[in-house]
Amino acid sequence: MEKVKRPKVIQNKTDVYTKNEAIELFKLLQNEPIHWRLIITLAITTGLRREELLGLQWQDLDLEKGTLQVNHSLTHTKGSGHKLTIPKTKSSLRMVSIPAYLVKELRKYKNIKNKERLKAAELWEGGDHFFVFCSWNGKPFYPTVPGTWWRRFIKRTGFKYIRFHDLRHTAATLLINEGEHAKNISERLGHANITTTMNIYSHYLREADERAAAKFDALFSPVKQTDQKKA
Repeated sequence: MEKVKRPKVIQNKTDVYTKNEAIELFKLLQNEPIHWRLIITLAITTGLRREELLGLQWQDLDLEKGTLQVNHSLTHTKGSGHKLTIPKTKSSLRMVSIPAYLVKELRKYKNIKNKERLKAAELWEGGDHFFVFCSWNGKPFYPTVPGTWWRRFIKRTGFKYIRFHDLRHTAATLLINEGEHAKNISERLGHANITTTMNIYSHYLREADERAAAKFDALFSPVKQTDQKKA
C-alpha cells in the first residue's frame, strides 16, 4: 500500500457570499450586539476558524500594529470542559493583519470587556485568561454558540444562508476575486501548504483566471477588429 499513489481529493464548491452580499451583511450587522458583529466580521476579514476565533485572547491582539496572532484553538468536551490547544501545524500559528476600521471597533469593544471584568470581580470565571469573546464573567463561549446565533440571525433577517464555517471560505474567495495571490491567501488561512488552498478553491481560482482571460480578450478585441477590416 505504501507504493500506491493517494487519489487526489476533489473539493466541492462551497456556498459563499459575493462582495455585494458581504457588504449587505455588514450593514445588517450594524444593528447587532458588538461582540456578534465583531466575530462575524473577523471571520470574513481574517478567515480564522471558529475554534481560533473563540481561542483569541486580548494578549493575542496588537491594536497598535493592527494585527492578531493565532496561538491557540478553543475546544470543549464533556469530560474536560474548555481546553486551549496549540495548533498541530506550524502554518496554523500565524499573524494576521486586521482591517483598519475593524481595529477601531475592537478598541471600543476592549473598553467594554475591561469594564465587565472589573464589575465581575470575584465572580470572574476566566482565571488568568481574558478571552476576546466570552460572557460577562470571562467564561469562554461554547463552540456551538456562534453557529447557533448565526442561524437565528439568518432566520430573523431573511438573509442568504451559508454555514458559519463558510464565512472562512468567503474570506478566501473575496481575496481571490480581488486578485490576491494564492500563496498569500494560504498563509492568511493557515493552510499547511499552497496545494491545500489550490485544491479547496480550485473552482474559484479557475473562474478568476477565466475572468482575467476575458479582460485580455476585451483589451485586444479592438485590435483584432481593426486587423480584420484592413484584411
